[in-house]
Parts: sequence; C-alpha cells; structure tokens
Amino acid sequence: MPELPEMETYKKLLQERLTGKRITKVEVEREKSLNVPADELILNVQNRIVTGLSRRAKHVLFHLDDGHTLIVHLMLGGWMFYGTEEEKPDRTSQVTLSFGDRHLYFIGLRLGYLHWLGPDELRERMAAYGPEPFDPALDEAAFDRLLRRKRSVLKPLLVDQKELAGIGNCYADEFCFHAGINPKRRTGDLSTEDTARLLHSMRYVLTDAMRLGGYMESPLYPGDTLTGGYNDSCRVYDRGGEPCLQCGQPIVQEELNSRKLFYCSNCQR
Repeated sequence: MPELPEMETYKKLLQERLTGKRITKVEVEREKSLNVPADELILNVQNRIVTGLSRRAKHVLFHLDDGHTLIVHLMLGGWMFYGTEEEKPDRTSQVTLSFGDRHLYFIGLRLGYLHWLGPDELRERMAAYGPEPFDPALDEAAFDRLLRRKRSVLKPLLVDQKELAGIGNCYADEFCFHAGINPKRRTGDLSTEDTARLLHSMRYVLTDAMRLGGYMESPLYPGDTLTGGYNDSCRVYDRGGEPCLQCGQPIVQEELNSRKLFYCSNCQR
C-alpha cells in the first residue's frame, strides 16, 4: 500500500503537471470507487480547474477552483498513470480525469477510492487522522507522549492512522530498524532516549524515501525516473530470511495483527 513517501512523490510530480489545468472530461468505470453517484461527480468536476495539490496521511488532495476537493486513497494495489491514451498501460482504470489530450488514470481502485468533498466534509474527514510525522509540533516530548498514551505494541501503534498519519507496514519496519528498536516492544517499556531516537529515525528514513521517490514500481508517466527509486534501499522490509545488511543474521519475518513484520533480532533488541 502506498505510504507517505509514495503519495508525496505523486503529489510533487502531479502538481508540476496539473496545477492551473482544466479537467476537460471525467469518465467513471466503477461507481463504487466514488462517494457520490457517477453522474453527480461528472457534472460537478468536469470543467473545473485544479488550483493545486496537497497530501494528508495517505491521501493526495486535488483542490478545485470551486472550493471542493478530490481526494484519492489508493489502498492495496492502487496506482496512478498520467499520459496520452496511447501511452496508457494495458490495465483497466476505474476513474479517468482528462486534461485535453492527456489523462490521469486511477488504476486498481478495487479497495481504494476517489471522493469529492466540500470544505466542511474535507475538514471533518482529515481531522480523523493523527499528526503528520514532520509536524513541527511533534517534538521529542510530544512524540514520547504519543507513544506512551496507549500501552501498546510499538508497530501497531505506528501504523494506526488515528495516532500517526501516513505510516504503513514498510516504513514502520524500516525506521524501527534504523533506530535499533524491536517493533514488538511495548511502548510503555521504551525510554525517552528510545522514543527520541525513533523520532529521528522516522524522519531520516521518510526524508530519504521521498528523495528517492518511494517504492512504487510503476512509473507515473513515460520517462518518470523518480517513482520507485527507493525499491532497493529497504534494509529489512520484504527481506525475510535474507542476511541483515549490518550483522549478517537472517531477517526475521513474522505476522503481527495480520500484518507482515520484518526485523533483525540481533540489531533490534
């Protein structure tokens, strides 16, 4: 599932290409991906201008010139492609936004969605999420309080969007490894030094992943050399049984609350 770095990459690349452009056509192949009837979405979104893009949690937000916003959550298996009809991958798109001869295809939205929200609806929806990892108010003391507020196992808390926005399976494992902390530890057992180190590692890993374009495999557009650049940089995630890059011991792969979990039992005490 795309996480903060992947959605930041989408936001950055699409903002450069779509800001100020008019949506000339809207096509819906799967109405279940929407929060309103397809005819209502088409009527209200077609001919609107995209005034800018932003990101919140694992959403990309397309801000329109009438004050409404389109928000996309790709969930598991979802991705986007921007290009001409001839360049489009041989995959079914559930929703397509056209900008003249170029189109933004939303692909794999079987679990994901594209919702059209007014200002009040958007505020209410986004208020359900916890602080962003780079929120200036999330200093060492605030992060320590966040982790200790619930006596929980560490990883399930890190990926709980109501507690911390934008983090999923991959990056939770990665920054726990960077911090040298076992993701199965209970938050109440962490020292203030542990939580400070974890905050630093979280921001370091996410910054590096954003710089490299995240781990999405499919390019956003023809010639896209940024998206997916972090694929080969994961130290533990999806490397179960492979040698740890620090100590050589096999990376442990387990399941925790029905989620995959990867860590080094030697480096992460």
